[in-house]
Amino acid sequence: MNIQDMVNVLHAKVLCGQERLETKVYTACCSDLMSDVLAFVNEKTVLITGLTNAHVLRTADMLDLKCLVFARGKIPGDDLLEQADEQGLVVITTPATAFTACGLLYEAGLRGVPIEWPESEARL
Repeated sequence: MNIQDMVNVLHAKVLCGQERLETKVYTACCSDLMSDVLAFVNEKTVLITGLTNAHVLRTADMLDLKCLVFARGKIPGDDLLEQADEQGLVVITTPATAFTACGLLYEAGLRGVPIEWPESEARL
């Protein structure tokens, strides 16, 4: 799937990075806790969140994320969008809730970031 496919599936609006919509994406993560994103995400994925602050950009930069999806129609400030564009990120906003956005993307073939649990913590 590429980011343009995500835009179509989510009925999203592109806020920055229009020229990078052909970028391929393979996994996604949804969280408002950036510590969880840092703990479980490796790199080159999509982050779906409701947060529109600088912590999201720092996390995206540290993990080499390709796209930020802001749920519930949230739109970050111009300063955040400018910095995201400088980082090479595509930023989109969708009217869908984070839960619905995840479901739509999953249905379209995008999968979550695989998490490996230590054997002692594995739960079925």
